[in-house]
Amino acid sequence: MGKYPNDLKYSKEHEWVRVAGTQATLGITDYAQRQLGDVVFVELPKVGASFEQGRPIGNVESVKSVAEVYAPISGQISEVNDDLNDSPELVNDDPFGEGWLVKFKIKDSKQLAGLMTADQYEQFLAEAES
Repeated sequence: MGKYPNDLKYSKEHEWVRVAGTQATLGITDYAQRQLGDVVFVELPKVGASFEQGRPIGNVESVKSVAEVYAPISGQISEVNDDLNDSPELVNDDPFGEGWLVKFKIKDSKQLAGLMTADQYEQFLAEAES
C-alpha cells in the first residue's frame, strides 16, 4: 500500500485527476497500465473538445487490448500530451508523471467529491482482487 500519490483523485475506471485551481490533469493509474501491458498507441481528444463525466474521451492501445479512457469529471480539453504520439510507453514508464494524457478546464468541481482518495483507491483495488 502507499504507492498511489496522495495529491490525486481516482476513479473506479482507474483514471487519476490532479487538480490545480480550475484546471486538472488526467491519466491512467499504475494498476491500469499494468493490466494493459505494453502501451503502443494512445488516441486522445482534440484541444477544445468538451466532455461529460463518465463518457469515453480516448483510447489506450496495448499489445494485449484496447481500453477506453473515461472522463472522471466533466470539462474541456486545454492540452494533450503530444509526447505520447512518439513515446506511448511513457504511460507504462511514468503513469503519474510524464505519462499524463490530457489537461482540461474543470466544468463542475462538485464532481470531484465522487472520486476516491489514494487510500480509498488502494482499498478499492484490494477488495477487487480478493
